[in-house]
Amino acid sequence: MRRLTAFPCAGAALAGSLDDAAGATGLLLVIGGSQTRIGSHRMYERLARSLAENGYPCFRFDRRGVGDSAGEDPGFKGSGPDLTAAAAAFRAECPALTRLIGFGLCDGATALVLFGDAAGLDGLILANPWLVETESGEPPPAAIRHHYRKQLLSVAGWKKILTGAVNYKKLWRGVRSISSRRKDESLGQDVLQALLRHRLPAEAILCVGDATAIAAEAEIRRWPYDGLIRATQTIDTDSHTFARPGDDAMLTTAVLSALAELEG
Repeated sequence: MRRLTAFPCAGAALAGSLDDAAGATGLLLVIGGSQTRIGSHRMYERLARSLAENGYPCFRFDRRGVGDSAGEDPGFKGSGPDLTAAAAAFRAECPALTRLIGFGLCDGATALVLFGDAAGLDGLILANPWLVETESGEPPPAAIRHHYRKQLLSVAGWKKILTGAVNYKKLWRGVRSISSRRKDESLGQDVLQALLRHRLPAEAILCVGDATAIAAEAEIRRWPYDGLIRATQTIDTDSHTFARPGDDAMLTTAVLSALAELEG
């Protein structure tokens, strides 16, 4: 059963949606970017419905200044109070909950790592987490490397090179991006330190063709510690928001699998 709710955060009224179910483990869904709690292509609305049908109550919310919520948008780096207030509202709506797991996409996943401990979460599911900040409109260097490696290993890619169909200006920009330093390495380090500090169990779900996911996977490989991400599942899609036909079913299956591990 779905119902709307409202709750306070730093003097502002925030809007939430609860998909109720009988289970004792709840999912707090944290949106990426400035999307509303419905999510891009209704991703969050569909995921909440599917998980509730499998016995997991789900709570979605608009942070301050987004969607139906009042106040000024603090961005994901300032959304700690919003996340904490949403977790408290979820527990108030569902007092039988014994475990609260956070699910987040993109910088929503990043916010969960940074602030999930303060909100009293018991585990994290990170979908295509935002770990590498780049110049506006540019993909991360790891994604560019992945793209050109794929081109050079394919017959079609070599045909483009040999027939002059390659956009050499674009190619040169890509090479420069690969060889240059990243705009800011601090975000990945902030996430690493938060995982080390809080020790919340975390699982990752990555889309194999998504630039943000490719960059996240490369960043995680650079970390000098193993086991901070307990397991990583991949979904065969290039859609960052799981919008291709069949993606939503694969996402639900992956989340249920991650929940089984976190509850075990």
